Amino acid sequence: MATGLNQFAKMNGETPSAANMRFGIVVATWNSNVTERLLEGAIAGLLKAGCHESNISVKYVPGTVELTLGAQFFAEYTDVDAVIVLGCVIQGDTRHFDFVCQSVTQGVTQLMISWNMPIAFGVLTTDNLEQAMDRAGGKLGNKGEEAAATAIQMVALQNEMDLASEANGGIHRESAPTINTPSRDGGNNKVN
Repeated sequence: MATGLNQFAKMNGETPSAANMRFGIVVATWNSNVTERLLEGAIAGLLKAGCHESNISVKYVPGTVELTLGAQFFAEYTDVDAVIVLGCVIQGDTRHFDFVCQSVTQGVTQLMISWNMPIAFGVLTTDNLEQAMDRAGGKLGNKGEEAAATAIQMVALQNEMDLASEANGGIHRESAPTINTPSRDGGNNKVN
């Protein structure tokens, strides 16, 4: 989500109604001064779109790396339509920043594909605390609210595709087709 000119709302138009949608929100407690503001934005965005407060469930995990498993727990143990993950990773003096960012990005992407469930990525990756605060309700908006809008839009898209599938005789693929890809040893790997 580009931050520079806070173009999110303009690029994506009006957010669909979330009146009949259920959301799980997973919040990292690391950098809680930032993530709590992201949570406020996410909840405000969901409520503004018509989501009932009773259809919003919030759970906390220790850090950003744990967001993926927290989101999987929502997918596995609840009936939510989408999950929103909220975290904040601030660059330090070591490469730890890179490993955390890569882990959560890949984990959430893999989880979305595996569970066929929208998971909105509301993780800030900034150089300093000031940049994080600017994006957590400061002068550059609230990325938590943007993540909520993304989740709503993706649930609406999935619902639209489900209806179209039913109208076309129930065409629905449970998983991706198997693809043969070259392996390092020259053979083929089957990838689903």
